[in-house]
Amino acid sequence: EYSMLEFFLVFLLGLVLAVIIGVPVVKISKKFHLQQTILHYVDNHAGKSGTPTMGGVIFILSSIIASVIFIRGELYLPLFILVIMLGYGVLGFLDDFIKVKYHKNEGLKPYQKIIGQVFIATIIGIFTYFNIGSSLNLFGLEIDLGLFVIPFVIFFYVAVTNAVNLTDGLDGLASGVSMVYLIFFGVIVALLGEGNFAVICFALAGALLGFLVFNCFPAKIFMGDTGSLALGGAIASIAVFSRLELIMPIIGILFVLTALSDVMQVLYYKKTHKRIFKMAPLHHHFEKSGVHENRIVTVYIIITLICGLGSLLGYMFVTGVL
Repeated sequence: EYSMLEFFLVFLLGLVLAVIIGVPVVKISKKFHLQQTILHYVDNHAGKSGTPTMGGVIFILSSIIASVIFIRGELYLPLFILVIMLGYGVLGFLDDFIKVKYHKNEGLKPYQKIIGQVFIATIIGIFTYFNIGSSLNLFGLEIDLGLFVIPFVIFFYVAVTNAVNLTDGLDGLASGVSMVYLIFFGVIVALLGEGNFAVICFALAGALLGFLVFNCFPAKIFMGDTGSLALGGAIASIAVFSRLELIMPIIGILFVLTALSDVMQVLYYKKTHKRIFKMAPLHHHFEKSGVHENRIVTVYIIITLICGLGSLLGYMFVTGVL
């Protein structure tokens, strides 16, 4: 068992490491011109052209170091989560590297990225069936999927990683929302007795807060797909391995709405050649409507905080902790 002090210390260590690692990473990124190419039709972001990318390495390294220092007991599951995060980070790095090298916004082709995501998720799905089990836990209610847990896990990983990736569209948005999400999810898995999973949650949340020093408006560096895919992989893994997949979309409601808004826009436009939103995902619609990105990020974080608090209180009430 872990104490609250230990969870605070791992959070603090992740934060401090991110700030320390972030300084040279930003300098090196600028020196070697690892710049993000901005989409020409995102008018409000024209001034961000030339901002370094691949900043996700800051919180990836920080959270891994902090987690490894604090985790104890049975290590293979928490270490597997860190390996999965790293694996998705490598996939994102390939995407970012192509963008930087060829000075374009598109890196890997969409089908190539999906193949990579599905390949990793398939391995995890099979692992989950044989090592974690086939049931999901929703506030104490057990839902057994049997063999269907494998395709469910594959879908879950693809959905979560792409939802987090799509949320990374404004300075500090994905990192801020993910930080709050991980804090509440960390408390819930700690109450479940999954201390090592909670350690990873708090280490990553602290690292994201440290990363926000460089990523908040105006961003000195973007996380890139290196960071967003790794972040999505970690969020999905902690939910799957703790069997709390159905709680993830409640706390992470804005990840869900972001992904849905993009899917709705694409499908509706293909059918009618008209748009539901001024621009998708949803945060760009608000931006096009004249809302400053700082306000959008703040509101998104507050909504995540409310959903996280509601989920935590609901879990505590149902399980008798409250």
